[in-house]
Amino acid sequence: MPQERPPSLDPIAARRWGLLPLGQEPLKAESALSPWLHEEVARRMEERLAFIRLQPKSWVCWNPIRAGLQALDLLQQRYPQSVGHLTASRKGELEGVQKLTRSPWWKPAGWFKPRLKIAPLKAHSMDMVWANMLLHQAADPQALLAEWHRVLAVDGFLLFSCLGPDTLKELRTVYAQKGWPLPAHEFTDMHDWGDMLVHAGFAEPVMDMETITLTYVNPEKLLADLRTMGRNFHVSRFTALRGKDWHQQLLTALLSLAREDQQGRLALSFEVVYGHALKPQARMKVAQHSQIALDDMLQMLQNPQKKHDQV
Repeated sequence: MPQERPPSLDPIAARRWGLLPLGQEPLKAESALSPWLHEEVARRMEERLAFIRLQPKSWVCWNPIRAGLQALDLLQQRYPQSVGHLTASRKGELEGVQKLTRSPWWKPAGWFKPRLKIAPLKAHSMDMVWANMLLHQAADPQALLAEWHRVLAVDGFLLFSCLGPDTLKELRTVYAQKGWPLPAHEFTDMHDWGDMLVHAGFAEPVMDMETITLTYVNPEKLLADLRTMGRNFHVSRFTALRGKDWHQQLLTALLSLAREDQQGRLALSFEVVYGHALKPQARMKVAQHSQIALDDMLQMLQNPQKKHDQV
């Protein structure tokens, strides 16, 4: 059985981050809400939909602000006849996103644009689950995969992205040289995610990865960018407050990330893992006493001979 969560991840810290409420200020520009890297990964993920023949009639985006708000418009453009849904763990996020994505009344082009729904997700109700840059910081990824499987209809598909093991390798080296606790938990390899997808009931998982290198003009901008992407969930992280002297040591140490080929800019690598999998028709295992969930039984009765499309 695959491991239950990414190695060295503190589930309590991950849950706190996942439930951290939005600020009291009103939601404003999209660029001020979603990390740039998340938006870029979402754009690349959306391009992969061109190679998928399945045309979902309904889809859901998980945690849209951290996933990248610009992708919502891309999804609506690609599937204009489908119904989009939103779901999130943070209080106030769904209502805020719904207002932010609503077209102004003075723009006629948006008068007939369908509104993204935030109704509770029923079992077997979605044809596509879109989950961008989420799985690597889930407190219980097995439970999250099971929830995605639950809401997907038979022959529906999951498309997700997350960070892989080589993410922040330069920063990890700096911390190791200084003898500091690691700056982030260890991220799960894409092959392990593939195993977990199969264990969760998905079929035909397809995994691939790429490395994106971001460069920064100074350590302050690098740290500010990292804060928008998440927190340090390592079980052995430093749990007290750091002082000004340590902060200055960190800024100085980060200067070692400068690369000559980038005109002295600080470079930081992110391994991005992409995953795609189908939800197959449930099959009852042959045994003297067999058990099957009621929802799966209903699906089997409704679609006894349904064949899977190929992607």
